Amino acid sequence: MAFIEFGDGDGTNSERAFAARPAVYAAWQQLNGAIKESGGDLRRYELATLAAARRLRSSYCCLAHGKVLAEQFYSADEVRTLPDGLDEADRAIMELADKVVVDATSVTQADVDRLRGLGLTDTEIMDVVLAAAARCFFSKTLDALGVQPDASFHELDSAFREAMTVGRPIEAAG
Repeated sequence: MAFIEFGDGDGTNSERAFAARPAVYAAWQQLNGAIKESGGDLRRYELATLAAARRLRSSYCCLAHGKVLAEQFYSADEVRTLPDGLDEADRAIMELADKVVVDATSVTQADVDRLRGLGLTDTEIMDVVLAAAARCFFSKTLDALGVQPDASFHELDSAFREAMTVGRPIEAAG
């Protein structure tokens, strides 16, 4: 369900939401792919993305990226409670992503220096900023159009699903 009807086409709800603007969706995929692949650390990209999605209250993106973290890097229980259990560098990554979403002008030299002190390069710090800023575009677009997370997310563990559903509810099954 969405505020604007996009038809019954194939694909996910997010893909169908962009059906009227396929060039925008293709550009999004290219941008997101460049951000994700250039850094080389998918886990850190996903941590930054999850932090941004939580702050944006984007259920769709929390569910999708939380699922990636739970399938590839952590247990579902660990993902539910992030940043608990992370080392200081990974907590700082999530904090910077959150800060970018809340008020990018509040990011200070001290924030950057903290990450440098924890071993991140300037390029890796930029990757965190890019992941958070790009998430703003995608999450806000989906939520402003009323796009609900796909019904397939109902298949996730209920405690995990509830923790990741921070905004719009998951689409009804069937």
